[in-house]
Amino acid sequence: MKLRSALAISLATLTAASLTACNRDSADGGGSGGDKITIGLAVANLQADFFNQIKQSVSAEAAAKGVTVVVSDAGGDSSRQVSQIQDFITKQVDAIIYIPAGATAAGVPVKAAERANIPVINIDRNAADAPGKTFIATDSVAAAKELGDWVVKQTKGKGTVGIIQGQIGTTPQIDRQKGFQQALQAAPGLKVVAQQPTDAWSQEEGFANAQDMIQAHPDISVFWGQADALALGAAQAVANANLSPKPLVVGFDGDKAGLQAVRDKKIDATMVQQTQLMGRMAVANAIDLVGGKSVPATQLQKANLLTSSDTAKAEEYIAKHP
Repeated sequence: MKLRSALAISLATLTAASLTACNRDSADGGGSGGDKITIGLAVANLQADFFNQIKQSVSAEAAAKGVTVVVSDAGGDSSRQVSQIQDFITKQVDAIIYIPAGATAAGVPVKAAERANIPVINIDRNAADAPGKTFIATDSVAAAKELGDWVVKQTKGKGTVGIIQGQIGTTPQIDRQKGFQQALQAAPGLKVVAQQPTDAWSQEEGFANAQDMIQAHPDISVFWGQADALALGAAQAVANANLSPKPLVVGFDGDKAGLQAVRDKKIDATMVQQTQLMGRMAVANAIDLVGGKSVPATQLQKANLLTSSDTAKAEEYIAKHP
């Protein structure tokens, strides 16, 4: 109830801010006061390396192109993010790059920005009821299927699977679940015996969920964390339980800790998202939209499978993330 009330208050304030911003002179470069473009970057949670990678890429690309970036960090709080984007609208930024903090009220800032004639570029997460001008993300369905196909091959299509899900209802969680299930459909001998959601995609949640699964299914043969942090938590639970044979542990994201874990063979595989590319694309799209150009509604990127047998590739990605 508290979250719902906070979101309702934020929505009312955001609507008022967007109506005020609608009156801006679009010919003056928006909040920059001239020809220089100002972009608001609303990040879900900078404590997550995946989001931090995108922030670094956006900042570097914007600096190279003479664009100003104002960054906000929601810290995983949807209502806080609504207020932060309200502030962007009040400041009359020219465009907003938006990574929603969750599924709840994800469309609210997009609708408010549109009323203020501010284009929104969504990265990683989209709101079905209010998509941005473009959606830049990994093709998570295809990537999760590729990971699932690899798991099927490694296990010869037999065994039991525990899935540690991300935040239910978010675009990555939905798409990753769908793709992995597509792979498992070809292997009826590989059965999902447990799956539990998380609120923050955190290593602590991954550890706790995996512990619960091990207690209920001590012979579990595969753990899939729908993010690397969740897989790291599962790997820690597996090590503590001293399971034999050791279950296969796989993740998704390719953040720095995940890459290092694959290199060190603590995790068996992950899908590496092209975070730096997506950040550069977001800036280019923001510039195009401010300039009146059209951009594709959806721009899905390939992820790269990385396994513990490819140490050289892991080192390459650690040194320079794609």
